[in-house]
Amino acid sequence: MRIALFEDSGAAGFAPIGHTRPVFELLCGHFSLRERLVRFLDVHEWGVFIRSQLAEVYREEQPEAYVNDLAWLGDEPTLLINGRWLPTAEQLTELANVEDGVVGVCQGQVAFLLINPFETALLDGEDFDDPLLKIAGTRTAIDAEGRWIKHPWDLVDLNEQLLEQDFAQRGQSGGKVNLDGAAILGDAQQVFIHPTAQVDPFVVIDARSGQVFVDADVKLQAFTRLEGPLFVGRGTQIFRANVKAGTSLGPVCRIGGEIEASIVHGFSNKYHDGFLGHSYVGSWVNLGALTTNSDLKNDYSAVRVPLEGEPIDSGSTKVGCFIGDHAKTALCSQFNTGSSIGVMAMILPGGELLPKHVPSFSRIWHGQIDDQLDLESGLATAQVAMSRRNCDLSPTQERLLRRLYLQTEQERYDAIARVKAKQAGFSIVRP
Repeated sequence: MRIALFEDSGAAGFAPIGHTRPVFELLCGHFSLRERLVRFLDVHEWGVFIRSQLAEVYREEQPEAYVNDLAWLGDEPTLLINGRWLPTAEQLTELANVEDGVVGVCQGQVAFLLINPFETALLDGEDFDDPLLKIAGTRTAIDAEGRWIKHPWDLVDLNEQLLEQDFAQRGQSGGKVNLDGAAILGDAQQVFIHPTAQVDPFVVIDARSGQVFVDADVKLQAFTRLEGPLFVGRGTQIFRANVKAGTSLGPVCRIGGEIEASIVHGFSNKYHDGFLGHSYVGSWVNLGALTTNSDLKNDYSAVRVPLEGEPIDSGSTKVGCFIGDHAKTALCSQFNTGSSIGVMAMILPGGELLPKHVPSFSRIWHGQIDDQLDLESGLATAQVAMSRRNCDLSPTQERLLRRLYLQTEQERYDAIARVKAKQAGFSIVRP
């Protein structure tokens, strides 16, 4: 089977966690959408069409992928799949049998279609939206069962459903049988523990409300409590933590404290006490001791989240924080409900609630946002942090971060201007 995932214009709605990866590489459940498709379909060749600034890094990270290659797409019929669409398990299976002449439509939007070689001439490598609508107009519409993601909190809201779906599709249960003093509450068939995982005595795994999947080389320290549905990715270590339902962790994370209904993308540290709830944390993030976020307003009203500084109504009362790659927080950082923390942001708290919007490559210094973060120092810190996990900050990754630094300059300027205007007693009106 031959597939190609594409980003439409809606991919712009996933700042800051989508700044450094395509939308279909964002984690929800056990996998990203791309991982789920490649794993559960008989895919022998695949490609992607993504934002041009991500192409160089993506080619490096996924050398088997054809990236932004219209010539490859025109070689033979290929199933095009929107990267913001999360299919149900039944629909995922049916994708293997999509026929020519149909288009899968979910809630009025194109989810997938089988594109013929001659039709690739109609496509624009930078914008699939309008050309695909024209091609879709020549097809017979069929229902595409699934969910759309528009913003980061959608991934968090859907995570519990995808955790259950992925566990069922993997068809695994049991695994390690000798738990040496650890306890499983509920049906043991709802728990999978990889044989290479290390589980200390006095670990409690609660499967009464959902399945728990513990992947290879995971380490669970004594007095850790895990509550399903939950996924713990390869090589992640959990230290005396209370991890609640609806959470996905890893791979290769260090986790402590209390976590509820959150996604930690991979290679990130929340080693110490502190609360993380209804949040999405990117890669290579370090949350200092007692870093804590709020995920519920005192008046129980819907939470607005300032994505790139623009407040957006989430429509939900339970919303935490969204933290971009390489961000760092110092001890006792306190995030308000619905906070957006940008790529490589540096949080040095001043003993009070932090601003809800911290732009990429900015810092909080004595409680105030400024743009005095030194990029070269930040890149050097990223290199050190990655080397601690036997990884390197490659030249292509560095170039992406440098481009993002320039692209987010206006966002930093606007955020600082808003703070100064507020302090002076008036507000800025956007043109």
